[in-house]
Amino acid sequence: MHHKGSPADVIPLQYHAQMLLDERRMGAFQDAIMRVVGPGMRVLELGAGTGVLAHFAAVAGAASVTAVERELSVYEAASRALAAHGDDVRVVHGDARSFTPSGPVDVVICEMLHVGLLRERQVEVIRAFRSSYDGPPPLYLPCATIQAVQPVSQNFTFYGYTVAAPLFQEPSVTQSRTVELARPDVFQSFFYGDELPSSCAGNVVFVVQTGGTLNAVRMITKNLLTEDPEPVEWLMNYLVVPLPEPTEVAAGDTVRIRFAYRPGDEIPDLMASLHAEVLSPATSG
Repeated sequence: MHHKGSPADVIPLQYHAQMLLDERRMGAFQDAIMRVVGPGMRVLELGAGTGVLAHFAAVAGAASVTAVERELSVYEAASRALAAHGDDVRVVHGDARSFTPSGPVDVVICEMLHVGLLRERQVEVIRAFRSSYDGPPPLYLPCATIQAVQPVSQNFTFYGYTVAAPLFQEPSVTQSRTVELARPDVFQSFFYGDELPSSCAGNVVFVVQTGGTLNAVRMITKNLLTEDPEPVEWLMNYLVVPLPEPTEVAAGDTVRIRFAYRPGDEIPDLMASLHAEVLSPATSG
């Protein structure tokens, strides 16, 4: 689970350190960087955190690596760690949204991601970089994001206490509290080198496969880290978001899920726009 972001848009060091324990994330990025970065390449990381991805790029043989980090304590920790490893990485204390490299770069690493493209500034940062950069187009890592939504019935009762609150789920763990009412459906996909989205909007119609109480949706975000025929993928933790009003549905019902928010918006913005309706019950006609 990503604990990034705050009202002040500050990501404390302890949350960056927690990401180092995410084996799916770390393994995927290490694999992708080793595939993409080669000797002689110039690498820019926007939003460096602890500097581990810049470290991977240096180990892969990049000729130059520049890592940009805004939060002072995180910048200082990254600088110390990279120096201790003997990595030839230039660490810049600055805002990734306003940083422009002095020359061309071959690879841009940017992992400012939260499930649903919520909270964090991935799209904003890459859009700002592309608007100010005048060199040859670099490779982006991740190179693409795919977003899906799924209607679910979620058990929000804990030790006899019921509270419908957003929660995160580990994709590789069986979720006994969640009943999948239909299969996930993709509502958005794009490459970071192409036109970037100004909104994350879904208007998705599902045919219910398993009846139950439709009281939440599950947001699913998969990132393609490489563009290989068999790309390195990173499936982020799921986000389950409660609906304003539960609705009973039966197998065969047709249900519409609608929402709209901007990349970087907070989870309550998604919740405020979220709406579900039964278009046609299975028994009609």
